[in-house]
Formats: sequence, structure tokens, C-alpha cells
Amino acid sequence: MDNRPVGTRQARDLLRVAFGPSVTALVIIAAVVLLQLLIANSDMTGAFGAIASMWLGVHQVPVSIGGRVLGVMPLLPLLAMVWGTARTTAAAVSRGSSWFVIRWVVASAIGGPLLMTAIALAVIHDASSVLVELQTPSALRAFGGVLAVHLAGALIGVGLRVGRRITVLPWVPDWLPDASRAAAAGVLALCGLSGVIAAGSLVVHWGTMHELFAITDSMFGQLSLMLLSVLYIPNVIIGTAAVAVGSSAHIGLATFSSFTVLGGDIPAVPVLAAAPTPPLGPIWVALLIVAAVSAVAVGQQCARRPMPLPTAAAKLVVASLMAAAVMVVLAYAGSGRLGNFGDVGVDQATFGPAIVLWFVAIGGLTVAMTGGISQLRRPRPVATATAPPVPAAPAADGDLEPEPEFDSEFDPELEPELEPVFDVDLEPDSEVFPQVEAEPEFEVFAQVEAEPISEPRRHPPIPLPDYPRAEPRAVRAPRPDDFDDDPEAHFFTDDDAAIDWPGTSSDENRRGAD
Repeated sequence: MDNRPVGTRQARDLLRVAFGPSVTALVIIAAVVLLQLLIANSDMTGAFGAIASMWLGVHQVPVSIGGRVLGVMPLLPLLAMVWGTARTTAAAVSRGSSWFVIRWVVASAIGGPLLMTAIALAVIHDASSVLVELQTPSALRAFGGVLAVHLAGALIGVGLRVGRRITVLPWVPDWLPDASRAAAAGVLALCGLSGVIAAGSLVVHWGTMHELFAITDSMFGQLSLMLLSVLYIPNVIIGTAAVAVGSSAHIGLATFSSFTVLGGDIPAVPVLAAAPTPPLGPIWVALLIVAAVSAVAVGQQCARRPMPLPTAAAKLVVASLMAAAVMVVLAYAGSGRLGNFGDVGVDQATFGPAIVLWFVAIGGLTVAMTGGISQLRRPRPVATATAPPVPAAPAADGDLEPEPEFDSEFDPELEPELEPVFDVDLEPDSEVFPQVEAEPEFEVFAQVEAEPISEPRRHPPIPLPDYPRAEPRAVRAPRPDDFDDDPEAHFFTDDDAAIDWPGTSSDENRRGAD
């Protein structure tokens, strides 16, 4: 249990939210940069400028070196930064926290990184005076990228804690958390299956990847290429997802889609060996199955709570739009200009609409087939209490009545009201049940002769044993020492239980009393 004062504990939590993820990333970047400079036998000139530039590059801020712009930043550090911000924010917020505390936590998660951004821009500007090749990035792009990354992480962390409280608002539908869960399932399914396809393509193009690793002979160079490939794995997965839903990805002049491949120069990064080479084989058409399976995952999540058709359709559309928005944002973050190779990214004009089309079409079919649409049934009428039906008399042989014909428009869901039956002929048919003349009751009783009532049998008396009767005893004559007014004369003890009768001794009286 934390025994610190509330103010001290809250201040420490706010500081952790504000500077925890950013300082951690800064320390890792500084270690990598210093290790690179040490291995290259270079002096530490411009080390702080390189560290600040890489810290801004984690937030998708383009870096300009020698007139060449590196705008395609790896997505793995970005995702790690969002995850770290969400984790620290969720740790500082409880489920019962007030909105005042939540606003302070979100403000701290944004304010700390913005302060570090200002410091990083100042360091880069100072280092550019020494290193002419290093150029200061745009301040608007730097502050905007840092704000977007940490705001997304803070909102995710707060939503994980108090997401259900948002549905209390009158203008927020109660199925919004279910739509968010369905969107997350669709994004994870699409990215996961695209990663499996990319890994399989790397295995197929193993020779090309080996050639890309062989461009350097040093072990440290190959290790650097492997680290760079790991950092760019999410970018390759997003490009594969774009190809899977029917859109396209491009690296400069090279374009890749499920229907055609246009070759071109690609960077010497081993992970880019997963890109297909022309001519396109029929195996890449199977990528469309990935989009269909992801849409099924969205539909299954939307069908967990059956709802009426309009509500179920709205939930599915909102989930599809949320999933498409997340994928489009990730694709935009992983796109940019890569030096002389040109622009790298996906076709934004078709990527988002293709995801929405797949998720709404296949997801809607999944919702309908898995029972995600509840039926609007009419309330059944309550049957009134009626008399029990009287069984009809069996028909005679050869005189069978035809069965009643039912209306073809009979609705089994609507039960007809039962009308009470009052006029029922209970007399049997004379043809079916011939009448039998019964004898009058007085004749039946007349034939029975009443037996005379006999007297009750008397049993002989039970003889009682003849006990000897005791002879009456004489009353003792009063003595001169008897006092009637003495109260102690009315009490006796165990020794005085025997009564002294006149003419007897005390022993005889005691035996008589026994």
C-alpha cells in the first residue's frame, strides 16, 4: 500500500506520464548513435544533433541530410512509442478517476513530449551550424507529429480504463465499445495474416535476401542491416495488406498489386526482398482470401450481441470505418520520400475504401449468418381463461367426418384467441348410444329388506384383583404439648415423615408410612 501523500503520488505519476516514454526512447537512441560513432572511429562532433534528429524521426518527422530527405521512417519505433504512452497513461488513471484528473493526465502525456520537441529543435539548429549537411526540420511538422503520436497513445490508455463510462453520455450509443472491439479485431487479423504472407514471400525469395545481406562484408554492417530490416517490418506488412484488399503499394517506380507488378529499383534493405517480381503468378490472387478472413473476424465480433437490423448495420459500418481509419493512418505514417528512389507508400485513394467495402460486404454476410440480427417480433396475445373443450362423440362406422382445412396464410407465430364455449349439447346421440330404460329407484329400494337392528353385544366384566384392604387406624388423641397456633407445626422434614398414630409405636408408624 502506498502511504505517500496524495499530492506527492499524483505529481510523480504525472511526471512519469510526461517524460517516461520519451526519455526511455532518448536513452536507447543515444546508446545506438554513440555505438555507431565508436565503431566507425569517428569523433563525437554532431552526436547531439544526430540523437535529436533520430528522436524526432521516431515521431515520423522527416530528416534531411545533405539535401536528401528521409521521409519513410520505420513504424516499429512509432508503435512502441504509442504503446509506452498508452501504458503509462493507463497506469496513472483508475476506473473511478474524475474527468478533472483524466484531463491532467492527458495534458501531461502531451506537454512533456512537446517540451522535449522544442529542446530537440534547438539542439538540431545549433548542430547544423557545425554540420552543414544536417538541416533543421520544419517546426510545424515536428510539433504536429509529436502531438499526434502521444495524443493517440494517451487516448488509447484512457479508453482502456474508462471506455465504458463514455457510453453513459446521451449522444453516444451503447454499442460503440463493441464496434471498437470489432475494428481492433479486423485490424489485427488483417495485419497478422499479411505478416504471414510477407514471411512466406521472404522464404520464397530467400536468394534475393541473401544477396542484399552480402552487400557488406563486415559483421557489424550485416547486423545493422538486420536491425534496419526488423524496424521496417510493419511497413512491409502495411504494404502487403494494401495488396491483399485490392489496392496497390509502390516503391518509387515499382508498383505491386494483386493483379499486376511493375518492376523498378528498390532500396538494398533485406526485408524488401518480400516484394513480388514480375511476371505475376496466380498465387498472389490468393491474397484476396486474407481480406475476406479479416472481414469475417469483424462480422463475428459485431454478432456477439444480436441487435435489430438498423442497429446491427450501423455498428458494422462504424467498425469498418474505424478499422479503415486506423489502417489509413498507419499507411500514411509509413509513407514518404526516400531520397533518389522517390515516394514510398500505398495508394491512399483506394486503400481505405477497399477495406470498408470488404468489411461491410463480407462482415455483413457473416453477421446475418451467425445470428447477429435480432427479429422484431410482435407480442403474442394472452389467451383468456376458457372452458375446457368437450370431446366430440365418435362417429359411426362409415360415417367419418372430413378433417378441417387450414388457411394457407396461417401464421404459426400468432396464436388465435380462444373463445369461451357455453352452449354444448351433452346429450348422446340415440343412434350411437341406444337408450337403456333403467328401473325406478323405488323398486330397487323396495326389494331390499331392512334387517332388524340387534342390540350391542355385552362383554362379561373383567374381574379385578382382590387386594387386601387396610384396616382403619385410630386417630391419635391430642396431646397437651400440641399448639395449633404454632407455625412450625405445619412444616415437617424427612425425619418427621412418619405419623404417630395412637396406639402404635414410632417404628410401626414409620413402617406404615412406607
